[in-house]
Amino acid sequence: MAAPAPLTLFDVAQRAMSSQLVRMNAASSNLANAGSVSSSEADAYRPIRAVFAEQMDKASGLSTVRVGAIQRSSAAPVKEHQPDHPLADANGDVWSAPVDENAEMVEMLDASRQYQNMIEALSTAKQLMLDTMRMK
Repeated sequence: MAAPAPLTLFDVAQRAMSSQLVRMNAASSNLANAGSVSSSEADAYRPIRAVFAEQMDKASGLSTVRVGAIQRSSAAPVKEHQPDHPLADANGDVWSAPVDENAEMVEMLDASRQYQNMIEALSTAKQLMLDTMRMK
């Protein structure tokens, strides 16, 4: 059995970009569920986060990133007394998602910037490769 090929710059960038995309999707899911209500604390939406993990490539010795898990927040839903709400429980309470919209926007912007940084790094690498080929 042949040894796996060592990672290239493009492999490393692809993994980083893929991880940032999962991070952006988690933040957008949280934003989409901000303000959602439920009839019980157990059923209320809880924000999610991508948890990154390091992955070592034995062939190249390079360390890359991957999404190790998607975790739900342990933040407690917010109890609101709204007896006229159709989802209100017997006490007249509803439970809303504990989503901080500002924090989610910061998360999304940061993931987007990290993604853009990888695009710029790939663009630079591509240009350097083209310049090197032209020199030959």
